[in-house]
Amino acid sequence: MSSSSCSLLPSPTAPFAPSSSNRMKTSPCRCFLRRSAPLSGFFGCRLTYSSSIIHLFSNKEELSAYAPILSWTHKKGRRISGMVIKCNYPQNTDLPRHYSRKEKKPFPVPIVELRRAARERIKKARGKPRIPTLPPRNGMLVRSLIPVAYQLMNARVTLINNLKRLLKAVPVQACKYCNEIHVGSIGHPFKSCRGHHSNRRNGTHDWTRTFSAEDIFVPIECFHLFDRLGPRIPHHERFSVPRVPALVELCIQAGVDLPDLPTKRRRIPVIRIGRKEIIDANEDHLRDPKPNRHKVPILEILPDEEVVAPSSHEETVQLAEETIEAWETVRLGAERLMKKYTVRVCGYCPEVHVGPTGHKAQNCGAHKHQQRNGQHGWQASVLDDLVPPRYVWHMPESVEELKRELKSFYGQAPAVVEMCAQAGCTVPDKYKGTMRLNVGIPTSLKEVEMVV
Repeated sequence: MSSSSCSLLPSPTAPFAPSSSNRMKTSPCRCFLRRSAPLSGFFGCRLTYSSSIIHLFSNKEELSAYAPILSWTHKKGRRISGMVIKCNYPQNTDLPRHYSRKEKKPFPVPIVELRRAARERIKKARGKPRIPTLPPRNGMLVRSLIPVAYQLMNARVTLINNLKRLLKAVPVQACKYCNEIHVGSIGHPFKSCRGHHSNRRNGTHDWTRTFSAEDIFVPIECFHLFDRLGPRIPHHERFSVPRVPALVELCIQAGVDLPDLPTKRRRIPVIRIGRKEIIDANEDHLRDPKPNRHKVPILEILPDEEVVAPSSHEETVQLAEETIEAWETVRLGAERLMKKYTVRVCGYCPEVHVGPTGHKAQNCGAHKHQQRNGQHGWQASVLDDLVPPRYVWHMPESVEELKRELKSFYGQAPAVVEMCAQAGCTVPDKYKGTMRLNVGIPTSLKEVEMVV
């Protein structure tokens, strides 16, 4: 069976693993995947993965923890039935591909499929009355996403404040010549530096400790739009339009009201004449707008002078739990808002624009930008464009320093997750695939040569 559909259970040192005295000496059973059935009568059975014993259930309490992910099949004439462990996340996954500066980012949905879907949509709409435009394309807000926007806004501030405090307890190293970082007291020995005069240092990093939260949670900025459906920002107005964090701009367009960044709120849907031409409806006959019942107080980012380090290990673990929860809230909230509010990204550079169409500022400096006169190649964005995970090398608990010869055995994780893991937080299952927690690390070079 492939690793994408099955996952190993915890090792004997895990909380659910039974003691060696409770294990039954029965022959391992073969794994099958058929239909679901009651799990009674299978306590004490061994489960196998690639003909090796991975776990043993000694009592009903241990099996109940895995009951939702177990299925078995009984075949007549067999003395014992097989069982399969299913998981929503693969056991081992590859890291996202790194594209060089000369490569263009791939479209989230291939162009061929987009054209096919457009033709089918036009074919279905032929001869039928025109469907009214739904929000937010008609200028109105999606009411159900306003609480999500406020939650995302406060989760972003909480994440930044917690990272500033964690940086005083968990050491983070940053290279002086490139943008690579490493979570740990000693930087990794891998020769991957591409900064200034890296050829003189043979690619070796020059590490120094950093206390900046921007090195962990990468800030992505974009232009602030007063009118989301208004005309595109021309090139000569690029310095007069304020730049704000992209997550903040996404929350503003989704319904967050900030006095420093005003935006146009419509109470009646716009009248769309053509594909790019709209007319605002008359709102003079309407009464005064009611106060926003979804509005909640917005948190503020702590100055560096007011940041206090955690005083104990228990406080550090609790802070790490809150940080990983804020990180998941930011990722989930941004993903939900991006399904309704369009976010564009340049296919050649990291420039992001929150709005239905990209701006016209000719400030793209990526590969062969002269052929495009500095214009961006706008395309649909993905979550990692708005909230970059920034993968770093994972430090296993059994080692104090990474070794260059064992690079292929180490995994990676987002910098926020790695910081929280070293602070004592429980790592979510979705990140365990890239961290390679179930991969044994050799203790010597002699063991490396024995690995197949």
